[in-house]
Formats: sequence, structure tokens, C-alpha cells
Amino acid sequence: MFQLKWIWANLKGYRTMYIVAMLMTVCIQAMYLTTPVFSQQIVDDFISGKNALSNLKYHKDTLIWLLALMVGTTFIRTVMQYAANMFYEYSSQGMVYKVRNKLYQSVQSQDMEYYDKNRTGDLMTRLTGDLDMVRHCLSWIIKSIIECIFLFSATTIYFLIVNWKMALCLLVLTPLIFVFTLVFKRLVGPMYVDLRERLSLMNTAAQENISGNRVVKAFAREEYEIEKFQEKNLNYSTANKRASLMWLKFFPYINGLADSLQVVMVLAGGLFLIKGMLSMGEYIAFSGLIWTLSNPMRQFGMVINDLQRFMASATKIIEVYYAKPLIVDRDDAVGGEGRLNGKIEFKNVSFKYGDKEVLHDISFTVEPGETVAVMGDTGGGKTTLINLIPRFYDVSSGTVLVDGVDVRKRKLRHLRSNIGMATQDVLLYSDTVDGNIAYGDSDMPEEEVGKCAELAAAADFINDMPEGYNTIIGERGVGLSGGQKQRISLARALAIKPSILILDDTTSAVDMETEKHIQDSLRSLDFDCTKIIIAQRISSTKDADKIIILRDGRITEMGTHQQLLEKGGYYREVFDLQNEGFAQAKEVGEVG
Repeated sequence: MFQLKWIWANLKGYRTMYIVAMLMTVCIQAMYLTTPVFSQQIVDDFISGKNALSNLKYHKDTLIWLLALMVGTTFIRTVMQYAANMFYEYSSQGMVYKVRNKLYQSVQSQDMEYYDKNRTGDLMTRLTGDLDMVRHCLSWIIKSIIECIFLFSATTIYFLIVNWKMALCLLVLTPLIFVFTLVFKRLVGPMYVDLRERLSLMNTAAQENISGNRVVKAFAREEYEIEKFQEKNLNYSTANKRASLMWLKFFPYINGLADSLQVVMVLAGGLFLIKGMLSMGEYIAFSGLIWTLSNPMRQFGMVINDLQRFMASATKIIEVYYAKPLIVDRDDAVGGEGRLNGKIEFKNVSFKYGDKEVLHDISFTVEPGETVAVMGDTGGGKTTLINLIPRFYDVSSGTVLVDGVDVRKRKLRHLRSNIGMATQDVLLYSDTVDGNIAYGDSDMPEEEVGKCAELAAAADFINDMPEGYNTIIGERGVGLSGGQKQRISLARALAIKPSILILDDTTSAVDMETEKHIQDSLRSLDFDCTKIIIAQRISSTKDADKIIILRDGRITEMGTHQQLLEKGGYYREVFDLQNEGFAQAKEVGEVG
């Protein structure tokens, strides 16, 4: 089974300990056989045998030794059981810790497309509940399988040696138990795959609802969301009950057949004992060991039950574990330390999401230090355009170059470390204001953090906070207005002193006065920086060196503010809407 091979591969570093634990399990199960064997000898030699009185009189030391061995073996078995359990737990926890780190690294390294296709709640389930099922497999399932197989096999061999006829009477029922177990395995497997998927859907619903709690409250949809979650929860509960009830359907048959061994023991054992085909000691030994036949039969069904759950969980984990990003450094990738100049070129670039073409034959050049504004209809491809520069996605055709080098031939870390991004949909971490601004450089001095906040027009409201820059921001910036979050995001982007600064509608939620302060700051940065600004306000774009109008994935207009006003296209229409009441000549003369 591939899942078990995967577990063994990831046990590296803990294999010796785990093997020792398995060997100890075998020894422990062997010790369970010793007590009935000693009991058989005591009964035959000192209680019911022909020479019992003589042995009791002249060989008391043997009886004492047998009793001491029984007590000693039980003590040693208990100590070994504790040690083995510790070894199993230590190995499983160590392996899961290592795998969880690897899974997190794998998730971090994935492309944007991976997150487009995989739900956050599902990924969280794989990193938590599914991994716990793997730990359960290592610490209990595999141990139980060893116990069941060894106990059953060793007992069977011992019974056949002592009295093969009695052994066959007891073993005649075992094939039926295994048939029930195999049928149960075939039926319950698909149920746990479905159960795992329903758990993922429930976790996804909870995660989305918690993340979007403001929207829920804004639309007074609490009852709707509660009902939606209850539906997911009910589906999961129903699937869970279905899988559990499947075991309960089979359990009476398996348990009944296992218990029937006691009946066979009384009937067949009593008959053999009356006919002298079985000694009292041997009967005691059979009676004392019959649980080592019945218990593995019962437990094996539960082991199969948990094993199916493990298979479903491990399959999901392995998908993430071996997921490989498509966007990676090529063997001939260039780039190392140092700043880029910031020249950007798009040459006949097209891009598709699946079969849908989002960008078509895009070509333009941005010289180092220039400011380029991008405008256009919603859904026209503006955000996709800027996502191609840090290589969040690869072009379908054409080339994106930075400093004359195809971004696909640059090392990702070097390329992205030279690009600062601030987007309209801001993600802030549950950290201090200082920690959020200095996210790209944790060693940044406080003075630099304050300077970046000043540039982003964020210093005033930060200083008004209870603890200033040490104020803890709630998850995703809860407690801050949209404009405040955007300004902290801009400060974070400026803090790394990027060669290329990309602003995706970053000032959409700020007032005009604040926007002017930010524009003045961006014009007077103390480091060289190429700026690409996506905006819908003319006030944000009019001073750009170049303005690009992107509509339906195509460049329809390109030029300066003055040139586009004179051209009379989309840009002019937006300008007129935002400056209604001015005559054309005055607009061109005064505003231009």
C-alpha cells in the first residue's frame, strides 16, 4: 500500500525507535502466552496430576519458581508495554511534526493557480485532522495489527502442538469471521472517502464565514449562515453515522462468532476432558488463551475500520505532500543580490485562465523610474496584468521582461524581493502595526517604519492609537477602516524600498486630501522606483508618465493625460464623468 510506504519514508530519523517498539510489541504478546503455559504446568504437576502430592511435597521450589515467573513476566510485560507505547508515541509525534512542516512548506511554495483550485478549509483539514489520523495509524493501528496477527498465529501454533483436535474445533469458526471482516472493509472504504470530503466542506464553510463575518453582519445574514453551516454539519454527521452504523451492522456477527468460541471450549473441551484426551492443565491453558483467538477477531474489525479512515486521510495529505509548483526557478535562472533597475517590458503578451483568454497581445515598455497608470473596465485584466510581473502566473504566449531579462529566467526570490505590492483587498496579520509595516524586513529600525508610515499618510492615525506602533491589529485588520488598512499596506510595500512598486487601487478608500499627500510622497521617494498604478480616479493617474487603457484584455489607448484627453476615447469619457460641469477647453487648458 502506497500510504504505508509513504509513512515509512517519512519515519526517517525515527525508524530505529519504531522498529524497537514493534519488536517489543511482539515480545509483549509472547509474554501473554506464558501465563497459561505456567498455569498448565502448575495444575498438571501440583493440583490434578497423579504425582501432584509428591511434587507438592518434594518440589515446592519448582512451584515457587513457576509462581515467581508468572509474577515476574507480568511485571516485565507491563514495563515493556509502557516503554513501547512511549516509543510509538514519540515516533508518531516526531514524524507528524516533520510532515506538518513539509506540508506547510509545500503549501507556501504553490502557485497562485493552486490556491484558485483548492479551498482554504480543505487545506486546513489536511494539516490538522488528516495528520492526526496519520499519527493514530502509527501509534495504534499498526501496533494493533501486529498484536492481532502475532497473538492469533502464536496461539494457533501452540494449540496445534498441545492438542490438534481441540485446536481445529476452535479454529473452524475463524474463516467466517475473516469473511465478514473483508466484506466490511469493501463496503466501508468508500464511505470514509465521502466522510472526509464532507468534513472538508464543513470546515470550508466555517472558515469562510468566520473570515467574512463583517459581510455577514452587514447584510444581517447570521440566520442564513447558521442554517447553511447546519446543513454542512448535518451532511457530515449523516455520513459519519452511516460509516459507524456499517460497523455496528457487522459487529454483532463478528462478536457473536468470537464469543461462540467459549461455547466450543466448554462443549468440546469438556468432552475431550471426560474422555481423557485432554488434561486439566491443558484445558486450563486452552481456556486461558481462548481470548487470544477471540480478541484479535474482534479487534481486527475495528482496526480495518480505522485503517480505512487512515487511507482516506493519507491520500489527501499525500496530494499536498507531493504537489509541485509549476512556477519555479529554472536551472539557468539568473539573479542574486542587489537592486534591479526597474525597466519593464511586455512583448506580445497573452494570458488564459483555462480556455478563457484574459489578456491579448499586450505590448508596452516602462523605463526605470517612470510611473505608469493602468485604467479600464472591471474585469478587463488589470490585476492579471500586474500579477505577471512578479510571476504569480506565467504568460500563455509572449514575454514579460524586467531589466531586459525574461522573468521566467530570473530567480523568483530575487525578482519578488525587488517588487513591492499593495492591493485594494488588504491582508494584515494579527501583529503590531510595526510588525505589519516591517513584514518584509523584520530587522527594520523603528525610525524607518515611522518614515514609511509618513510617506503613506498613516503616521497620524497610528500615533492616535492606544499604543501607537505597538498596537496589536486584529485579524485581517479588524478595527481599522478600509483607508487605514490601505495606507498600512502601502507603508509595508514602501518599507522594502522596492525597485518596482505596484499599487492596485490602493487609494480607492482614502479621501482626496490623503490621496494628494500619498501622490506627493511617491513623487519624492529617496530611492529609485518604477511605479505601476491601477486606479479609476483621474486624480491618481493624470501625473503618470504613461497611461494605459485596458479593456477586454486589450490595450485600447496609451499615452499621457493630455494626449488621451485630446484623443477623446474611454479616458476622456471617465474624465468628463469625474469633472462634470467644465467646458472642454477649460478642462484641457487648466486641468491638463
